[in-house]
Amino acid sequence: MENLISLVNKIQRACTALGDHGEASALPTLWDSLPAIAVVGGQSSGKSSVLESIVGKDFLPRGSGIVTRRPLVLQLHKSDEGSRDYAEFLHLPRKRFTDFAAVRKEIQDETDRETGRTKQISSVPIHLSIYSPNVVNLTLIDLPGLTKVAVEGQPDSIVQDIENMVRSYIEKPNCIILAISPANQDLATSDAIKISREVDPTGERTLGVLTKIDLMDKGTDAVDILEGKAYRLKFPWVGVVNRSQADINKNVDMIAARRREREYFANSPEYKHLAHRMGSEHLAKVLSKHLETVIKSRIPGIQSLINKTIAELESELSRLGKPIAADAGGKLYTIMEICRLFDQIYKEHLDGVRAGGEKIYNVFDNQLPAALKRLQFDKQLSMENIRKLITEADGYQPHLIAPEQGYRRLIESSLVTIRGPAEASVDAVHAILKELVHKAISETPELKQYPALRVEVGNAAIESLDKMKEESRKATLKLVDMECSYLTVDFFRKLPQDVDKGGNPTHSIFDRYNDSYLRRIGTTVLSYVNMVCASLRNSIPKSIVYCQVREAKRSLLDHFFTELGKMEQKYLSSLLNEDPAIMERRAALAKRLELYRSAQAEIDTVAWSK
Repeated sequence: MENLISLVNKIQRACTALGDHGEASALPTLWDSLPAIAVVGGQSSGKSSVLESIVGKDFLPRGSGIVTRRPLVLQLHKSDEGSRDYAEFLHLPRKRFTDFAAVRKEIQDETDRETGRTKQISSVPIHLSIYSPNVVNLTLIDLPGLTKVAVEGQPDSIVQDIENMVRSYIEKPNCIILAISPANQDLATSDAIKISREVDPTGERTLGVLTKIDLMDKGTDAVDILEGKAYRLKFPWVGVVNRSQADINKNVDMIAARRREREYFANSPEYKHLAHRMGSEHLAKVLSKHLETVIKSRIPGIQSLINKTIAELESELSRLGKPIAADAGGKLYTIMEICRLFDQIYKEHLDGVRAGGEKIYNVFDNQLPAALKRLQFDKQLSMENIRKLITEADGYQPHLIAPEQGYRRLIESSLVTIRGPAEASVDAVHAILKELVHKAISETPELKQYPALRVEVGNAAIESLDKMKEESRKATLKLVDMECSYLTVDFFRKLPQDVDKGGNPTHSIFDRYNDSYLRRIGTTVLSYVNMVCASLRNSIPKSIVYCQVREAKRSLLDHFFTELGKMEQKYLSSLLNEDPAIMERRAALAKRLELYRSAQAEIDTVAWSK
C-alpha cells in the first residue's frame, strides 16, 4: 500500500515541479487524474489541529480569523525507522527544514510574499513535503477555512472567493473530501458538510471528522453523529480530540497529546465502544487505506491519460525538431538537411504536388496573350504613320519596286512594343517564384525552429531568383530583338508584286502613294506582326521556364550551399540559434515526457502486480 501511495506522491511532486497541474486549467492533466485529499472546514473548526495530529508536528500558522490564506499541498512521506524528520518546500529546492517552527514561519512568509501583509487570499498553492518515520504516505490539501462574513481589511467578496477556491478542488471527481466539523456546534450549520453535500450528494467521496468532542456541553455527546445516525456518510465518522490552547501554550508534544486522546476515548463511557475507530492515529490509517483503494480503482483511467499524453508530447517534440548538434560537421549537416527539406517542398509547389505552380501557367495562358492583344498596332500602322515612315525610308531616292526599308521600319517599330509584355511576363513569374519561396519556408517546420537560418535561406533563394530573372529577361528580350533584326523572307515572297500600285515616280514624293496602296502596306505589316506575336506567344514561355522555373528547381540554393562550406563554426552556430521560447518549450516537453514515461512504467508495474 505504502509503495502505491508513495508512487502517486512522487508523480504529484514531479507534476508540481513541472507545472503540470490543473489549478488554473480546464484541461485534464496527470495531476488532476491522481487522487488527493482536500481538507475542508469552517474557520476555527480545528482543521489545523487535525493536520498537525496526523503529521505529529507543530508546523501550521495559528491565530484568529483567516490563518490559511493559500492552499497548502502537504505530502507526507514515510521514511526509514530511525531517520530524522525534515521538511522541504517546492519554492526552496534543496533546503531542508528540521526545525518545524521555521516551517511555520516560512509558510507565513511565503503567504505574505504572494498576498502581502493583508488578509487577502490567493489560489496559488504552497507545496510542502514532510519526511518522517512516524507518518503514513499521504497527500493532503489544506484549504482556507470557509467563512460567513468578511472582517476588516478583507474585500466583500472574500466569502464567495474562498468558497469558489474550495469548490475548484473538491468538485474534481478524483478528490477525496475530508470534511471537518466541530462537535460543539450544530451539525446542520456545518460549512464542511454543507459544501461537500453539494458537490458529493451521495457521500461517495466524503469522509467526516468530528473535532472538539471534549468541549461539548455537559450532558451532551456526539454518539449519534459518530454512529452515523444523525448524518450518514458512506464511510464511518472519525472523532478526534485536539490539543487545547492551553496544551499548545505549554508546548505539549504530539506523542503525549495522542496518548491523552486514546485515553479519552477509551475511558469515556459514551465513546468506549467506538474507541477502536477514533483518534488521529486511526484517522491517518483510514485516510491512507482509503486513498490506496481509490488509487487502485483509478489506475486504468490514469494509464489511459498517460498513454494519450505521451503520444501528444512525442508528436509535439517531433514537430519542434531535434536539439542542435554540438560539432561543426553536425551543424553543417543539420543546415543542409533543413535546406533540402525546404527545397523539396518548393519543388512540390512547382510540380503541382502542392498549390501555387498553376499561377505560372496562368501567366502564359492568360496574362501574356491578353497583354499582346492590348498592344496598339493600329497606332503604329495608321495611314499618317505609314506615309511618314515610307517616305522617310526612301530618302532622296524613291523605291523602285516595293518600299523595303519602309516595311522594315514599320515592322520594327511595331515589334519593339512586344518587349513590354515579354518583360511583364518575366516579372510576373518572378513574383510567383518569390511567393512560393515564402510559402515553402512557412511550410518547412524545421525553419520555424531557427529564425536566423530561415532569414538566410529566404535571402539566398530570393537572390538566386533575382539572378535567374535577369538571365530570363535578357534571353526573352533577345527573342523579340531577333524577330526585329531578321524578317522572315518567305512571308514577303508569297505576296503578289505589282509595280503599278506604287504610283507614278514622276509625281511629288509627298503624293506619289494613294491611300489604297498605303492600306495594303499596313495590312501586310499587321499580318506579319501578328504572325510574329503568335510565334513569340509560344517561345516567350519556353524561355522563361528554361531560365527561371527550370533553374529554380535545379539550383535555387546551389550558391548558398557553396558558401556554407566556407563558413566558420561560429557563423554556423549563429544560423542555428533557436527561438528561446522554442528551446524552453522543448526542454519543458522533454522533462514532462520523461515524467510521464517514468509514471507509465511504474504504474504499469503496479497494475500488473495487482
